[in-house]
Amino acid sequence: MKFARAVVKYRILILIIALALMIPSVFGYIATRVNYDMLDYLPEDMETVKGQNELMNDFGKGAFSFIIAENMPAKDVAALKEKIEKVDHVETVVWYNSVADLSVPMEMLPEKVYKAFNSDNSTLMAVFFDSSTSADVTMDAIREIRSIAGKQCFVSGMSALVTDLKDLCEREEPVYVAIAVALATVAMLLLLDSWLAPFVFLLSIAMMIVINLGSNYFLGEISYITKALSAVLQLAVTLDYSIFLWHSYNEQLKKYSDKKEAMAVAVHNTFTSVLGSSITTVAGFIALCFMSFTMGRDLGIVMAKGVLLGVIGCVTVLPALILLFDKPLQKTRHRSLIPGMRKLSGAAVKIFPVFIVIFALIIPPAYYGYSKTNNEVYYDMGECLPKDIEYVIANSKLREEFDIASTHMLLVDADISSADVRSMIKEMEQVDGVKYVLGLESVIGSAVPEEILPDSLTSVLKSGKWKLMLINSRYRVASDEVNAQISELNGILKKYDSGGMLIGEAPCMKDMIETTDHDFKVVTVISVLAIFIIIALVEKSISLPFILIAVIEAAIFINLGLPHYLGQSLPFIAPICISTIQLGATVDYAILMTTRYKSERIGGSDKREAVITALATSIPSIIVSGMGLFAATFGVAIFSNLDMVSSLCMLLARGAIISMALVILTLPALLMLCDKLICKTTAGMTHICTNNTKAEVINNEK
Repeated sequence: MKFARAVVKYRILILIIALALMIPSVFGYIATRVNYDMLDYLPEDMETVKGQNELMNDFGKGAFSFIIAENMPAKDVAALKEKIEKVDHVETVVWYNSVADLSVPMEMLPEKVYKAFNSDNSTLMAVFFDSSTSADVTMDAIREIRSIAGKQCFVSGMSALVTDLKDLCEREEPVYVAIAVALATVAMLLLLDSWLAPFVFLLSIAMMIVINLGSNYFLGEISYITKALSAVLQLAVTLDYSIFLWHSYNEQLKKYSDKKEAMAVAVHNTFTSVLGSSITTVAGFIALCFMSFTMGRDLGIVMAKGVLLGVIGCVTVLPALILLFDKPLQKTRHRSLIPGMRKLSGAAVKIFPVFIVIFALIIPPAYYGYSKTNNEVYYDMGECLPKDIEYVIANSKLREEFDIASTHMLLVDADISSADVRSMIKEMEQVDGVKYVLGLESVIGSAVPEEILPDSLTSVLKSGKWKLMLINSRYRVASDEVNAQISELNGILKKYDSGGMLIGEAPCMKDMIETTDHDFKVVTVISVLAIFIIIALVEKSISLPFILIAVIEAAIFINLGLPHYLGQSLPFIAPICISTIQLGATVDYAILMTTRYKSERIGGSDKREAVITALATSIPSIIVSGMGLFAATFGVAIFSNLDMVSSLCMLLARGAIISMALVILTLPALLMLCDKLICKTTAGMTHICTNNTKAEVINNEK
């Protein structure tokens, strides 16, 4: 109570401090770099990552793009190439005139090389940058190249993807927050007992969101997914803490004439309750930090921090705001639109065996769909972008006009003989889906000495340590075909050069598939174990953690199983995040009801009465909390043109409704079914079983 009374006493100071913290937080938010390259989050010890570093260190090359020029005379293409070479951070541009003078007909090139860079009405330039794929300067260079090239040219490659991704995110992110706030406000106006309270809640939560986003500056950078979702998620997950304080305060006003004393008691009660429920949510987010694909750690840290700040704001800033606006808040109170739930609860408990049967019947198909969905995710980041965006158009043209769906790079020891390299190239070109392999040996052929080539070309394809080759593939990034192709190419490469490296977008994606598949299993196990332990400690029970987690895991199986039956493919990160976020965020509903059930049973109620009372008193809070999470995420899911964000938000919105339904309908049934087991395995309830047994003996004797 000391803390609670201090909050009430120093409420004005608390508001001043909160407002003062907003100033550096805004600057911190602006200064926090955002990373749009998913491949940056691969573990540093992977060969593909080491290879990318070698390419940068030894060749001075990082990002790579193809530029398609349509219906342009050779002279104009040469002029365009010169302009592109002058763009900051463009290291090299390779085209026909890198090999021969324009006065020499292109047809004089080896047929393979000619076809590699020319189609019926288009020609291809390869552009190397001296900066990394997702560096800000690379994205600036991509924008400048597009402005120079005009509408006849199309820029492909990962740097073009992250550039379009960044531009799209920056346009849409403010709208995400606006939609989440608007719909959450509507939900609260409909479900709460005050017209003004929702706006006070949002003001308090907004302060904590800004502080959370500003403190991300100390992380160095955050991923675009974290930036896009953190504000929406923090609002959705911490909203019910504010609702709990509001209800507690109004209850205490009936007992205390002094509103300050009523608030002190409400803060004390809220802190005790919210701390317990928030720990499960934090545990869900912390579980993401155990991913070796470090984007999970990025999102996990930011959201765990956001939940903790949400709790702090709920017991400090919000009480101060409620006391400040107490008069208008009390004047704008109205009767809650949620009706009394006693009759409905009684009816639900009466037919509880029906819900047990339905629950048992749903689980097998839900789990089957869930297991299939995990194998039907997509990894190609281009898939999450709208079809009319520049990168997607460029990639489509690359496939249609040049039959190139992905490009790999080979780093081979410079000391390996040209004869061995030619043998290796010949073997690689026999691999399914490989269109051709381009290197110095491809350009000059076996009869032409390397010395006649211009330094500008040899420096691109050879350093003191490595020879660089390009492999163009007909198979799309992250497809099963390209992954099999990469495995076969790696086998050939290691035969000729055990230290050689196959790098590029598709090999990195293959590594990401293997990494995240392992991560999904690890994160799921850790989150379930952590939350199991927390529930066991909070409820002082061995059986209740099994029951509560079974209900929420069933909701997750249904939620993640539906995409399989609906024929939908999710972005790879969605199942990993949802399995932990939905568990951490919605298990609170189950804890709320179970805690009330326990107190009723310990207080002397029989199991039916205890379950009816727990259900009737919990439904309003569960509905408000679940609908708040649904409202904050559903609108974003509908609006967003970025499938990564849209899919995650749709899963969260749907997950809130499914968890809410299962907790309201299935959990009471399980409490009825397992009452004896719960009593025997829960501290403070064992005497209930003894009393029940004695009562049964007495009844039987009568």
